[in-house]
Amino acid sequence: MEAISRVTGRAIPFGAKNVDTDIIIPAKWLKTTTREGLGEGAFEAIRAAPDNVFDDPAYKGSPILIAGDNFGCGSSREHAAWALLDLGVRAVIAPSYSDIFSGNAVKNGILPIVLPQAAVNRLLEVAREGHEIDIDLETQSVTTPFQDRFSFDIDPFRKHCLMGGLDEIALTLERQEAITQYESRRSAAQSWLTAGTQI
Repeated sequence: MEAISRVTGRAIPFGAKNVDTDIIIPAKWLKTTTREGLGEGAFEAIRAAPDNVFDDPAYKGSPILIAGDNFGCGSSREHAAWALLDLGVRAVIAPSYSDIFSGNAVKNGILPIVLPQAAVNRLLEVAREGHEIDIDLETQSVTTPFQDRFSFDIDPFRKHCLMGGLDEIALTLERQEAITQYESRRSAAQSWLTAGTQI
């Protein structure tokens, strides 16, 4: 997982409320055995309409998505986070999220930022005007070129994981020395468990 400390760039001014995971990535895309290419199916129903924000060249490659309340509700599909990553999104700003989506986002290296609706409205305005937004995870702040500054809260463990690029496997490997010592002690004390096995 790629570490995040800062995300700067244009933001996709989406803003829609109650966007479920089936809108983020439709079920027909869940048959894939790889994460690559899911960005093509991201927001497919919305992208079917002409002049949609996701296919606007002005926002191509934007690393930030600004969404509405209750983003990522619906099913628990992790593919929603994978699709956003494949689309190039590294941070989402919204007033609230589904708990499962928020967890999946962090586990895949996407920063879900919760801000009040008034702050989200201001950032939508800045994004629509074509200005960049800066997110600093270390200071837990979102700023604009117009001296707007919005602070956000984040669970310290989630912050540690995102800044260190630590998924669940990497977190386990951080304890590799302790695990190895435990296994050595266990093998010595209970040799009958591994008798006759070759490692």
